[in-house]
Amino acid sequence: MKKIFAIPTANGELCAHFGHCRKFAIVEVEDNKIVKEDYLDPPGHEPGSFPRFLSSHGVDIIIAGGMGMRAQSLFIQNNIEVCVGVQADSPKELVQKYLDKELRTGENLCDH
Repeated sequence: MKKIFAIPTANGELCAHFGHCRKFAIVEVEDNKIVKEDYLDPPGHEPGSFPRFLSSHGVDIIIAGGMGMRAQSLFIQNNIEVCVGVQADSPKELVQKYLDKELRTGENLCDH
């Protein structure tokens, strides 16, 4: 089964707040194996722009450090699973941890 993950990044690692990311890592998984990794420039940061953008790229799951409640709701409305409170690591490592059921989520690092 194919799944597509999005990870907001800065300097090649998870960005603490997804709205401040420089690029989205798009990691494609088939049969629980990472098969492809690309980077996309994000659209302008306006309410709802990231969920629409990532949905248009077939994203199923977003892994983030911090994300406001409204943004989380918009991702869910776009059928994108949200994992927040994740500590910085490389996109491939984060996706592998998710696949291995070892991804630790914690306190949402965003308060809006």
